[in-house]
Parts: sequence; C-alpha cells; structure tokens
Amino acid sequence: MFDALADKLDDAWKKLRGQDKISKSNIQDALKEVRRALLSADVNLQVVKTFIAEVEEKALGEGVISGVNPGQQFIKIVYDELVRVMGESNVPLAKAEKPPTVILMAGLQGTGKTTATAKLALYLRKQKRSCLMVGTDVYRPAAIDQLLTLGKQIDVPVFEMGTDADPVEIARQGVARAQEMEVDTVIIDTAGRLQIDPEMMGELARIKETVKPDDTLLVVDAMTGQEAANLTHTFSEEIGISGAILTKLDGDSRGGAALSVRQVSGQPIKFVGTGEKVEALEPFYPDRLASRILNMGDVLTLVEKAQEEIDLADVEQMQSKIMEAQFDFNDFLKQMRLLKNMGSLGGILKLIPGMGKISGADLAKGESQLKQTESMINSMTKDERANPDLLAKSPGRRRRIAKGSGFLEKDVSKLIKDFTKMRSMMQQMGRGGMPGMGMPGMGGGMPGMGMPGMGGGAMPGFRPQQETSPKKKKKKKKKGFGTL
Repeated sequence: MFDALADKLDDAWKKLRGQDKISKSNIQDALKEVRRALLSADVNLQVVKTFIAEVEEKALGEGVISGVNPGQQFIKIVYDELVRVMGESNVPLAKAEKPPTVILMAGLQGTGKTTATAKLALYLRKQKRSCLMVGTDVYRPAAIDQLLTLGKQIDVPVFEMGTDADPVEIARQGVARAQEMEVDTVIIDTAGRLQIDPEMMGELARIKETVKPDDTLLVVDAMTGQEAANLTHTFSEEIGISGAILTKLDGDSRGGAALSVRQVSGQPIKFVGTGEKVEALEPFYPDRLASRILNMGDVLTLVEKAQEEIDLADVEQMQSKIMEAQFDFNDFLKQMRLLKNMGSLGGILKLIPGMGKISGADLAKGESQLKQTESMINSMTKDERANPDLLAKSPGRRRRIAKGSGFLEKDVSKLIKDFTKMRSMMQQMGRGGMPGMGMPGMGGGMPGMGMPGMGGGAMPGFRPQQETSPKKKKKKKKKGFGTL
C-alpha cells in the first residue's frame, strides 16, 4: 500500500539535501518530484495542482527551525498538506439518538460491498454494538447466501426474504425486525450493478426514502484510482451519501483514490479495507495514513491491533516468566500466533517507524523464517517445549526435531542458540538492564524473525549491541610527520 508513492517522494527529499534554507530556486526540483509522484499514484489532476500550489506557498521563505534541515521541514509541510487533502481527522459513523442506527451500503458490483457489510458489522460488534445485517440484493446469484455465510462466521444475525421479494420491502421489514430485536445498528446491503444506471439509482433512492438511514456509505474499489473519486462524486450528487468505504487498499500500491476522494467528492472516507479477511477493516485516519505514505510508520494503529489480540492477564504472566527466565517454546509459539492474528508480517512491519523500506524479498524471507521456526517447535515434545535446556544439552533430540520438521540439524541448533540468547536478553531488559522495542508481551528479541540488515535474530525495531572481539579491533597508527 502506497509503496510506489513513498519511493517516489523519497526522491523529492533528496533534492533539498545540503541546502541551508528552502528557496524558490532549490524547491522547484523537489516540487516536480512530488508532482510526478502524485500523478503516478493516480491522484486527480486538479487535486495535484492544488496540492503543489499549497505546498509551495507554505514552503517558500520558511526559516529553518533549529535542528531541522530544509529536507525535514519540507517533509513536514507535505505531511500537513496530505492530512488536509484527506480530510484532517477521522469522521466516525453516525449514531441515532434512538436505536437502531440505520446504515445503508451502496456501490457498484464487484467492489466488495457484501464483504464490507460483514466487516463493518464485525467492527461494530467489537465496539460492543449489537448488529443485524439485511440482505436486499436479490439480483446477484448467491449474494444473500454469501451474507448468511459471513453472518455465521462473525456471529451476527442476517434478515432476508429470499430472491423473490421486493428489495424496498426487505429493507423496511429488516429495520422493523431490528427494532423488535432491540439491536443497536442495522446494516442494509443493497444490490450493485456493473455500471451506474437509472434503474439502480431509482431502487436505491426508494430504499433510502423508506428506511431514512443515519449513514449512507458508498463502497468503492481503491484499485479504480481516479474513478473511485468520480464515482463517489456521482453518488453524492444523485443519491446523497455521507461517506465512503475504500476497499482493496492493500492491493493498490499507488493509493491515488485515498488522496482524491475527499477533495473531488466532498465526502469523507470513513473506513478502509486492508485485506481479504473479515477483520481487515480500519477506521480512516488521515494523519496516520499520511505517516505511512511518508514511511514514518503508524504506531497508534499498531498499538490498537495489539490491544485487540492481547489479554492483560497473559501480559502479566508473560512478564513474570521473562523476569524469572522461564519463558519457553510454548510461550514463544503463542507470541508468534498472536503476531499472525494481527496481520501479515509485512503489514505489521510497515506500521513500525523506519521499517517501511524493507524489500519484498526480505519480507518473504522473514515469513519463511517464521514458518520454519513454527515447524521446528511443532516437532518438539511437550517436555522439550517447556524446558528448552533439554535441547541445548542433547544433539540426539536436535537431530530428531530436524528430521521431523524437514530441516537441517544446524537450523535447529541455531534456533536453540538464538532462543537462549533472546531469553537471557529479555531477562536483562525485564530487570532494566537493556532497552528494547519489542511487541507488547514479546520482549525485545525473537529468533527466527531477524530481517536482513536488522541485527541478527532480533525482533524488528530492536538491534542488539554487537560484541567486538579484542582480536578484531584495529590498532591505531601512531601519528608521524607524514600525517601532520
């Protein structure tokens, strides 16, 4: 997501290296790079023109703040403008004074509207809001069946009347059922079409007039680029929408739709879909997305993801084990699975400041190392998982694990060595001996998760200090006349 845009913006910062101050002459090359980056990302042309004009106006003549070079100052100006273009702040879902809150989902066919309906229902359920989904798409084959299947998956009830009923009547009775059930929110999934047509718009308008939704959300595919913004504008003009859900944002490395929708349509993006899983829906925060675009990470989203998966009682128990050096392979496996539940390794690393430039090859290698480590741990006995020292003392056990997992004995030996080193490091950190930046409950290091260029087997964000052997130290030459 935004990889191409982020890479191209990096070229803009390079144009200002070595400058003492931002001036009209030295900023032009940087602005050209930003313009190229935005156009390549498929951002709307008028949005790009306005963006560049605003950045230039704010940047010219700016005095360099103490300790901040022109390049850094220019990045800050671009960041502020990105936030402004995308809408300044998160726009939350509407909430009716008297339940149920009615949310109407609209969009073209193929944008992921039915899946987005289920994702939104799951998001609200996590917010302790009860939901009812209503299936009114009687045209697309198996659309209602898909919604029923998703409803069972996320434990949210679905109201439907089959494919022979009138969509407007289904919506009306669905809201009535939600009132009877006393649920907090009812989400109505409407039919999509391959393109905008009068019949589709007319049916949607009748449903809207009947149920009087508190929120009308247009689901748009981020991979359509500028068309996503134009589509939002059209629906806003003809039907009246209160916001958009941008799907498939993870599949579009350009990201132009996210930068264009608010400016072109005047309507805010309220949520973004970041993957195929039903959990992969995030509230849209312009400031957080701007940070990701500029490779600054997104720590707040990372913390929120961790909080969803972490049990405080588990954290306390884990801290106790770390302090007493009792952290074992069972605990380690639990932490690995926790990381998986939070999303892909690449997605998690890109939320950590400074990790946005890790290559796809390095990420693939990291994913492979995780799978290899999990496979080796699964080949251990219960006693070996609970007591890692057994493996350190027994080559025979290591050979058996290597054979059972399909890897080499040296791979198992490295895992044991890294794990032992990590456990010692974590104990030192627990006692205040060393700082670390591990994930909550994970300490600072983790074998099998070292990424190239990141300091061995450390957890991303933690670089252990390298020990220097006295034999490897270079002797300083004594200064003679030839060096004066």
